[in-house]
Amino acid sequence: MHVFGLTGGIASGKSTVGRRFAERGVPVVDADALAREVVEPGTEGLAAIVEAFGPGVLAADGSLDRAALGALVFADPEKRKQLERITHPRIAMAGQGRMMALGAAGHRLACYEAALLVEAGTAAMFRPLVVVAASEPVQIARTMARDRCDEAAAAARVRAQKPLAEKVALADHVIWNDGSLEALVAAADRTLDAICDALAIARFAPAEGKLS
Repeated sequence: MHVFGLTGGIASGKSTVGRRFAERGVPVVDADALAREVVEPGTEGLAAIVEAFGPGVLAADGSLDRAALGALVFADPEKRKQLERITHPRIAMAGQGRMMALGAAGHRLACYEAALLVEAGTAAMFRPLVVVAASEPVQIARTMARDRCDEAAAAARVRAQKPLAEKVALADHVIWNDGSLEALVAAADRTLDAICDALAIARFAPAEGKLS
């Protein structure tokens, strides 16, 4: 089975592209979903986070208080790196397990979707690499609308990530998303078709309905 990568910046439209690939029939392993799984109550991941950052990152029910943890790590690059050292290896292990299961089930192509694929230093393992990109003003505006935060907070979240230009420079396919949903979906379809053609894999059937 061949696994290609999908990444992008915050509010770039990466998740929408991933959903489109899934609609077309490509199995998509979402690192964000894995990231939630590896810090569920009772996991070693959550225990390690509490040990590193204190009990203040726990909600009343014992689950991870993501807002409290986010407030700590977005404000301090060293703490963000500390968190990544805890979560990244666990996410990678969980992802490997999912990929092995998909391969055993007979899939020929799968997508690994991860916001920090380049930051984690694993982009070379998932070629071709698809990067979904948007201009910084668009990212900030979308982040404000999505997270209901002010411009300063949105800009801080956007700039906490590796600059999109650095991800674009490593990409095999770039999908620019400063426009409409329809344009994004069409670009995602063209990109998936190009990947299938390059790998000599039969194209996936057009999706029925309309992604929203």
